[in-house]
Amino acid sequence: MSMLAEVVSAVRPISRDVLAVTQRRLDAKTKPRRSLGRLEDLACRIAAIQGTSEPRMGDKAIVVMGADHGVTQEGVSAYPQEVTGQMLQNIAGGGAAISVLARQAGARVVVVDMGVTQALPPGAELRTHRIGPGTGNFVRGPAMARAQALEAIDVGLRIAGELALQGVSLLGIGDMGIGNTTASSALAAVLTQTAPGEVTGRGTGIDDAGLQRKLSAVERAIARNVPDPADPIDVLSKLGGFEIAGLCGVVLGSAAKRLAVIVDGFIASVAALCALRICPAVTGYLIASHRSAEAGHGVVLAAMGQRPLLDLELRLGEGTGAALAMGLVDASLRLVNEMATFESAGISAASTIPPYRT
Repeated sequence: MSMLAEVVSAVRPISRDVLAVTQRRLDAKTKPRRSLGRLEDLACRIAAIQGTSEPRMGDKAIVVMGADHGVTQEGVSAYPQEVTGQMLQNIAGGGAAISVLARQAGARVVVVDMGVTQALPPGAELRTHRIGPGTGNFVRGPAMARAQALEAIDVGLRIAGELALQGVSLLGIGDMGIGNTTASSALAAVLTQTAPGEVTGRGTGIDDAGLQRKLSAVERAIARNVPDPADPIDVLSKLGGFEIAGLCGVVLGSAAKRLAVIVDGFIASVAALCALRICPAVTGYLIASHRSAEAGHGVVLAAMGQRPLLDLELRLGEGTGAALAMGLVDASLRLVNEMATFESAGISAASTIPPYRT
């Protein structure tokens, strides 16, 4: 049995019984029932993932995977390709937006080079799992071989397993890769069976001419490669990126270890959608951190059945939205574990109120 098959077989649906018990615990707290709204839903979801109505606040980590994309040859980005490697080093050095927000959230950042064009110098804060020197230009042929997509997924599976062993209970996913909104738009169009124009946006801030080049690249890539929507690995290999496939593996590996996965923006959500199509049971482990300003994100969230926690018009990636959402997870768990009940506080609970009748 392959590592992927073994991990998929280990993913179990979250516990609906624990979810219900946790909601009853929250109902006994010193507040009107359901008055904390989606914070209560969040606490119940984490509890159901962990399989206990007393969920713990373990360690937090954000996995940021980066790689280059051959489609940048089509003029689809406002930034040159070398920015991918430069930004991975910036993240590893603690100077990027995700570095700042992760420190605020109390989360470690795991930076992974999945395949930038020029190999990066080794460093303690930058893991190297290069599948290749960037993907191929998918306008002219498949982005990668199927074997490479599976290799990238395996990297993500291993990293998730390692983090679980180290005590991580909440894991965020983020990305870095010039050109990866183009790859994600193509993936989203095929996986959701949506017209490319509805899921292709401005990414790094390209102008109208750049947007037309980007849309043309997506349309030509789909026509050239004819990916099979029923085979997510086929779609990933023909249209994806090494970092997207790697993050797909992180999601699958996390679900197998009963870790909650905080999903960042458009690219990370496409990776999560790929994981969901490989193993539908992962849906209960996913928590959408925010709704990106990128055009296709809403379509992908709907396909995953996810309602994001935040809407701050973010479109940076890197895991920034995931870091921000971790504070809400912390808050929800503190409420379920630390808030007094009516009985413990000696406060009279609400009486049963008969239905209002005219």
